[in-house]
Amino acid sequence: MKTSYRPFGSMMPLLLGFLLPFMAACGSASAKADNNSDNNNIDSIMTETANTPDTTSVKVKMTTSLGDVVILLYGDTPRHRDNFVKLVNEGFYNGTLFHRVINQFMIQTGDPDSKNAPAGKRLGSGGPGYTIEAEIEYPRHYHKRGALAAARQGDQVNPERRSSGSQFYIVTGRKLIPAQLQAMKEQLHNQQLQSTFNGLAAAHLDEIRSLQAKGDTAALRVLQEKLIAETEATVAAHPLTLTPEMEQEYVNVGGTPHLDGTYTVFGEVLEGMDVIDKIEKVETDSADRPVEDVKIISMEVLK
Repeated sequence: MKTSYRPFGSMMPLLLGFLLPFMAACGSASAKADNNSDNNNIDSIMTETANTPDTTSVKVKMTTSLGDVVILLYGDTPRHRDNFVKLVNEGFYNGTLFHRVINQFMIQTGDPDSKNAPAGKRLGSGGPGYTIEAEIEYPRHYHKRGALAAARQGDQVNPERRSSGSQFYIVTGRKLIPAQLQAMKEQLHNQQLQSTFNGLAAAHLDEIRSLQAKGDTAALRVLQEKLIAETEATVAAHPLTLTPEMEQEYVNVGGTPHLDGTYTVFGEVLEGMDVIDKIEKVETDSADRPVEDVKIISMEVLK
């Protein structure tokens, strides 16, 4: 069974605990990822683009059943930009539904399985058959209101945070009060600690398994303390934080800062945010799918 591509509304709690259960979970997740047909590398598909990089931005008009939206694709996330343009030119998105809509959070689309999907069908696992290497340009691009970002599978099965080849979401979010903003800062810090520790532990997987096989818990504890120290030093040297400009944006305009630094933001809405707001407010079922279909009628690259 495929895992749905989705930006999660909550974050896994900070875990700097015993390596034995952590690495067991990591091994299980890796096996699941290897069996996912969407984990093919896009590099072989887009060789020509990779050889002739383009740093320019692109505008795309998205016509939906509730109105038109103009999107800007950033030039400094070229893999995502070029893949999006490729799919638009192929008509890939025509007829796809907004299959996941959450008020004060985001709206998501791009699952080809959603085309003509019967009412009540669970959606969110489809794609073009490949994933895209992450282009997380944080803090330059962040989850402000109107941001366009790539959906992806969770860290447990996707530690490299590769993006879905086609599914994307547009942030609606909400305005944060100062106390919420402070909580988000702490959450972002904890999230960075967790992610950094996970990466270091994965790099020592063979050593950890060897110590586990020997039953050498003392050595495991020593290694754990070493990785914790490396994690804290790395995060202290390169902290993920909110700039004053970002704080003002989140307080005065809104967004979803708890997703910052973990998903590829590769564009934003230039026109038609009122249409995004209409989609955000539609009635949804228990799976967050609109009760009445909201679809992309067509897309076109603007010259």
